[in-house]
Amino acid sequence: MNLKDKEIRPIEDTIDCIEALAKIVKENDLGKIKISTEDIDIVIEGKKCPPPPAMMGAPAPAAAAAVAVAAPAAAAAPAEESGNIIKSPIIGTFYSSPSPEKPAFVKVGDSINAGDVVCIIESMKLMNEINSEFSGKVAEIYVNNGDSVEYGQKIMRIE
Repeated sequence: MNLKDKEIRPIEDTIDCIEALAKIVKENDLGKIKISTEDIDIVIEGKKCPPPPAMMGAPAPAAAAAVAVAAPAAAAAPAEESGNIIKSPIIGTFYSSPSPEKPAFVKVGDSINAGDVVCIIESMKLMNEINSEFSGKVAEIYVNNGDSVEYGQKIMRIE
């Protein structure tokens, strides 16, 4: 194909096309769009997508947040706590009920038996039921529904 056979388009048409594509990228939060023809390659990059979290690095911000929240509560709590403490066996998100429309597994004042489910901790998209190792009465719940919890963090106290 020689130059005489090619249709030459004004540069304004190309700029209008690029601006339209940039608008599409922006409005749809796309990371990148690439268009190639025989004559031209156009690449438009939008907002950079965040890199996937590293397996070991992802819990660190949640850990800092959980520690910051837990520290004032620990300072306010009496030095002597009687009873048994249920601690989180994993890092994740604490849920007090099986679903938002269902009642909590346990509330302060409830009597429970060893083996009863007391909460769910979501970790890596898995819902893990947490069972009590103790029988007794729920004296205190240290975390709120939806809070991040760390491995070994106090969840509740059973008397």
